[in-house]
Amino acid sequence: MSSAIFGIAQLNPIIGDLVGNCDRLLIAVQKLAAQGVQLVLTPELSICGYPPRDLLMNHQFVRDLEMAIADLASKLPHDVAVLVGTVSSNPDADLAGGKPLFNSAALLQGGQVRQTFHKRLLPTYDVFDEDRYFAVGTGSQVFTLHCQGGRSLRVGVTICEDIWNDAKFWDKRNYIDDPVAELAQKEVDLLLNLSASPYAIGKQKLREAMLSHSAIVHNLPLIYANQVGANDDLIFDGRSMAFNCQGQIIARAKAFEEDLLIVNLEEGSDTSSSIYESDDAEIFAALVLGVRDYVQKCRFSQVVIGLSGGIDSALVAAIATEAIGKENVLGVLMPSPYSSEHSITDAIALAHNLGISTQTIPIQPMMESFEQSLSALFADRASDVTEENLQSRIRGSLLMAISNKFGHLLLSTGNKSEVSVGYCTLYGDMNGGLAAIADVPKTRVFSLCNWLNLTNSPLAIKEGKAEVIPVNIITKPPSAELKPDQFDHDSLPAYDVLDDILHKLISQHLSASEIVTSGHDRAIVDRVIRLVKIAEFKRRQAAPGLKISDRAFGSGWRMPIASQLTP
Repeated sequence: MSSAIFGIAQLNPIIGDLVGNCDRLLIAVQKLAAQGVQLVLTPELSICGYPPRDLLMNHQFVRDLEMAIADLASKLPHDVAVLVGTVSSNPDADLAGGKPLFNSAALLQGGQVRQTFHKRLLPTYDVFDEDRYFAVGTGSQVFTLHCQGGRSLRVGVTICEDIWNDAKFWDKRNYIDDPVAELAQKEVDLLLNLSASPYAIGKQKLREAMLSHSAIVHNLPLIYANQVGANDDLIFDGRSMAFNCQGQIIARAKAFEEDLLIVNLEEGSDTSSSIYESDDAEIFAALVLGVRDYVQKCRFSQVVIGLSGGIDSALVAAIATEAIGKENVLGVLMPSPYSSEHSITDAIALAHNLGISTQTIPIQPMMESFEQSLSALFADRASDVTEENLQSRIRGSLLMAISNKFGHLLLSTGNKSEVSVGYCTLYGDMNGGLAAIADVPKTRVFSLCNWLNLTNSPLAIKEGKAEVIPVNIITKPPSAELKPDQFDHDSLPAYDVLDDILHKLISQHLSASEIVTSGHDRAIVDRVIRLVKIAEFKRRQAAPGLKISDRAFGSGWRMPIASQLTP
């Protein structure tokens, strides 16, 4: 095709850190330039980080962003072209109520901003709300790259969603606007895509198939740069790629790590660096990145976790240990009169396996104090879930006190199955700054813990342990232990049944009748749907939860609290 060598700066930006993001990008370009790269591609909105959300409504922030781009252009090596993701002003914003900004890519070369390209397709589904801020892009999306040897390439630029609208790939005839097809008609030689595509289980296979299809259909090589890192509830997995005209992947960056990728479209390179042997391995890597970035970007250094001896807190402790180091994780045991002996010994065994510190605070004296204070008011009422929830709230208050006193981030440990049906206590076990496994169903929690005990899991290798999660934690029946002989299955369907119903309801959007038709009992389905609905007020007050599925209880979940919906 040409003698041009391309580079991808797959970077982990901090949202709003314009100076820091530009400095990291400058260093990356300098390293790539030293290896003969002529064009460097960066992810979508790489200067400000994605998603900036309502920071874009701050006029000074937008002005600072424009100045940062100009300053970066002056510092970059002048003989290298760099496409950076940024924001640009819409000069026609006052016409017909147009949005004031474009989601853009700026071509920097020779110390200047040479051209600017605007995103055409603005997603407004799930976690995306780009129509809130941006105008639809117009104008030419093509520039000319002068290569070594005198040849020039016509390069087509797309931004994230622009490349996801291929009617043939999705087999949908109503996709009229296809920016990639339009660029192909302009006889470009190469397609580029600046992306900030969040992680979800199974999404990488879909990305690869879709991008490969575009390269084949248009007979064009394609280079795709994706953001890496976690911002609030969203995890970005990187895995930037390059495809030849035959749709074959010839280069692929690392998963869940920053990476500098060199692409020679005529030669290809190793593509195995982002392949995982199982979904569990990939999910664990995603959650580790999510916790690490949330801790660091929010300027914490240590975390605190309530260790109950149960499987959920065990998994969160393992994730935190891998994310920020065992020396930065504190586990707190808070036994009550209803805590079984094995819960205490299991929690201690887990802490020993992980190498984390622990503190033990019995809560019986506090339970008795609450009961005494409320005895007159509750005199004519039998004990019920109120007293059970008080135990959870005592524990939540203790953990928050530790968080406040020592500046630790409290990680809550509720899983998606519990959060879905409200099997959690507001202002109790829901307390925390980050819900690490809030998008992980209980059945997946078991799967992840079993995987962690394999000899090739990262913690098993690092700690030299044959058993990371004590086997008894995995095999014993789950229990909140808030009253004698209490087990989860007393209040909930079996988790394999519950998780299947929840998946069909939440991810597949099936009705009660459709779920029943798939093989589930009508009474159980109706009860689960009711529990999901009435737990909405709890979820609205929960800590941000890391998103690993295509449908999570986070920024993309917008259900009303006050509503009337029958199954």
